Amino acid sequence: MNLNIRSILLFYLIFSSCLRQDDCKVFKKIIQDFENFKPFDDSRFLLGDFSEERFERENLFYKKTDERLSKVNKNLLSKQDKISHELLTFVIKKKIADFDFKTHYNPILSDAGFHNNLVYGVKKISSVDQAKDYIKTLGEIPNFVRQNIKLISKGLDMGISQPKIIFEGYNTTYEKHITPSYKNNFYYSPFLKLPTSIPNYIRDSLQVLAAKIITDSVIPSFKKIKNFFEKEYLPSTRTTIGVSQTPNGEKFYESRIRYYTTLELKPKEIHNIGIAEVEKIKKQMFKVISEVKFQGDFKEFLNFLRTNKKFYASSPKELLVHARDIAKRLDEQLPRFFKHLPRQPYGVAPVPLSIAPKYTGGRYIPAPKDGTSPGFYWVNTYNLPSRPLFNIPALTAHEAVPGHHLQGALNKELPESIPKFRKDLYLSAFGEGWGLYSELLAEEMGIYTNPYEKFGQLSYSMWRACRLVVDTGIHSFNWTREQAINYMLDNTALSEHEINTEVDRYISWPGQALSYKIGELKIIELRKEAEKKLKDKFNIRDFHESILKNGTLTLPLLQDQILEYIASSLSKN
Repeated sequence: MNLNIRSILLFYLIFSSCLRQDDCKVFKKIIQDFENFKPFDDSRFLLGDFSEERFERENLFYKKTDERLSKVNKNLLSKQDKISHELLTFVIKKKIADFDFKTHYNPILSDAGFHNNLVYGVKKISSVDQAKDYIKTLGEIPNFVRQNIKLISKGLDMGISQPKIIFEGYNTTYEKHITPSYKNNFYYSPFLKLPTSIPNYIRDSLQVLAAKIITDSVIPSFKKIKNFFEKEYLPSTRTTIGVSQTPNGEKFYESRIRYYTTLELKPKEIHNIGIAEVEKIKKQMFKVISEVKFQGDFKEFLNFLRTNKKFYASSPKELLVHARDIAKRLDEQLPRFFKHLPRQPYGVAPVPLSIAPKYTGGRYIPAPKDGTSPGFYWVNTYNLPSRPLFNIPALTAHEAVPGHHLQGALNKELPESIPKFRKDLYLSAFGEGWGLYSELLAEEMGIYTNPYEKFGQLSYSMWRACRLVVDTGIHSFNWTREQAINYMLDNTALSEHEINTEVDRYISWPGQALSYKIGELKIIELRKEAEKKLKDKFNIRDFHESILKNGTLTLPLLQDQILEYIASSLSKN
C-alpha cells in the first residue's frame, strides 16, 4: 500500500477514535447530569416539592439536556450508548411536552390523585429509625396538601380539570382518612404492630408521637382535601369528557399516543386495529362457549358469568388464597421459559381498603429502592361479586410472573454498565405489552385448567382490545361515557362495577390504555417473525432473553433487538 495512503488511513483511524472518545465522554456526562439532577432538596421536602418554581426549574434543565443530546453524534457511540441515547431523548421530550401541556396542574386520576399517592408510603415498620422517618414524613403532609391544592386551583383558573362525570364515589379516597380517632386511622396502622425488638419505653414514645401527628396534621389535612374537592374543585370541573374537546386537546392526545405506544400512530388507525382485534378475539370466545355447551347467545353467556355464584369467592381470604395458588404454579414454570430469573421476591396482598372502591382489579407494586421489602401483587378484594375467579390466572400472570414482577425486577438487576435511569425506566408499551403477552404465555405454561379460565384470558385480551376502540372513541371521536360502557359490557366479561371504574380511568388518563394491546401485538409479531425465520433454531428462552436483557425499550428499539437476535441465531452453525 502507498505510504501516503497508509498515513492518511492511520490518521483517519486515530482522528475517528478521538472523536468517538469525545462524544462518548460528552454523552456519559449528560447521563450523569440527568441522573444527579435534583429540582428540589429532598431532605427538606420529604414528600416532594410541588411548587410552580420546581416545575419551571425542571423544564429549563430538560430543555438544556435535550439540546445537549441533539449535538451528540450517535454514530460514534457504542451499541448500549446508542440505546441509552434514544431512551433518554424519548424521556426528555416527554417531560418537556408534559410541561408545555401543563400536566402538573392536573395531578388527579379517577382512581388516584396526589392525596392517594400517600398510601404507598404506609409500610411495615421494622426499626426505630424507620419509625422516626415515617413520623417525619407524616409531618410533611400539610405542606404537601397545601402545595397540590394551590397547583390544582391555578389549573382551574386556566380551565384545566378532569371531567365531573368521573368523580362519583371519589369521596372514598379522602373520607376514610377522616377518622374520629388516630387509633383507627390507616396512617397509624404501622404503629399497631411494631416489632418486639423495639423496647417498650421507646415503642410507647413512638406511638405517642405518631398519635399526635395523626391528630394534629394528618386528619386535618384530609379534612382540607374534602373541603377543597367538594366546595371548590368539583363544582368547577368540565362537563366534556374527551380531551380533544379541550383547548389544544387534539395535540395533547397525539403526544400521549406517541408516549404511551412509542409509535407514530393516528387515532383512527388505532381505532381500526382495536375493532379488528375485537372481532378476532370474539371468534375465539365463541369456540369456548361452544366447548362448554352453553345454550344461549354471547350476551347471555356474559350475564351467566357475571351472575353465577360458582365463579366468585365467598370471602376476601378465599380470593387471596386462589391468587397465591396461581402465583406459585406460575413460579414453577419460569425456568422452562426464561434463562434468567430475578433475585427479588414478591408477595400477594389485598389492595388497601382505603383506596379499593375506586381501584382496579389488581396491580403490581414494585419493591422500594432500599430493598427492605419485596414487590407486591395487589389483589382487589373489595366488592367480591365483581372479581370472578376465572380471571385470576390471567391477572396473576400479568401483574406478578411472568409479567410485571419478573420484567421489572430484572430491569433493576441490569449490569452495572447500564445507566441507572434505564434501570428505573418504565414505558407502558413495553411493560404493559409484556404483561399482556404474559397472559398469553400462561396458556403455554398450562395455567388455564378449564375453559372458563381460558375465557377469562380471552376476556382480558378483549378488554385491552376494547381499550383501543374506547380510548380513541372518547378522546378523538366524541363518544359518551355511556357509549364506552356499553361497548365494554357487550364485548367483555368484566363486571359492570369494574367497567365503570375502567372507563373513568380512560377518561382521566388519555392514551395510557392504548399501550397494552399495541405493545402485545408488537411482541407477538416479533415472535412470529422469529419462529418463521429460525424454524427449528427458535428457542423460547433465547427469545425472551432478547426481549428482556436490555431492560425497558421503545417498541422500535425492541424490534431492532429481535431482528439482531434472529440474524445472530441464523449465523450460528
